[in-house]
Amino acid sequence: MSNTRATLRTTGVAFRSMLVATLVLGVAYTLFITLIGQLVLPWQANGSPLKNDAGSVVGSALVGQSFTNADGEALPDYFQTRPAAAGDGSDGGASSGSNWGPENADLIAAIGERRAAVAELEGVPESAVPADAVTASSSGLDPHISVAYARLQVARVAEARGLSQAQVDDLVAEHTTGRDLGMLGDPRVNVVELNLALDNLAP
Repeated sequence: MSNTRATLRTTGVAFRSMLVATLVLGVAYTLFITLIGQLVLPWQANGSPLKNDAGSVVGSALVGQSFTNADGEALPDYFQTRPAAAGDGSDGGASSGSNWGPENADLIAAIGERRAAVAELEGVPESAVPADAVTASSSGLDPHISVAYARLQVARVAEARGLSQAQVDDLVAEHTTGRDLGMLGDPRVNVVELNLALDNLAP
């Protein structure tokens, strides 16, 4: 009988401990952190959404998008992102890289095809095509490109939008982020934000 009581007492203590831990760590802590996020960093806490002039959410500043037509061809009036290895293009539900090494024959062939396509689209020699224009990011969803790749596209986008190259250059500069902590990485351009700014300036 004493063993049974001890077992029931131990079980009761364990159950109450689990219940308290669940309420404190699983519910109260989660609500507290959510509240802090909404009060201090609401934009970041909600996924860094980007809205157009009409107030509709059109994407996230953290996730790349494809700016192509139904046939997968680049839209001339938009800046193009890096190639995407996530699913069928920039698929947010299938973030991944290709895992191809630098000597992989398929990767070498894909880079050659991409370089030729970018050179033709921008009207430049293949030697002028930056590396990030032909290689996918590890996540497949990187919204950023190099400043060099952005500037390569300025003339095409300006002509397609009926804007001056100076206007488009200014937009690129506005959406260029410098090195982290002033020394890490390279300056980069957020293509999703840049294209949204283009739509707001010249729909």
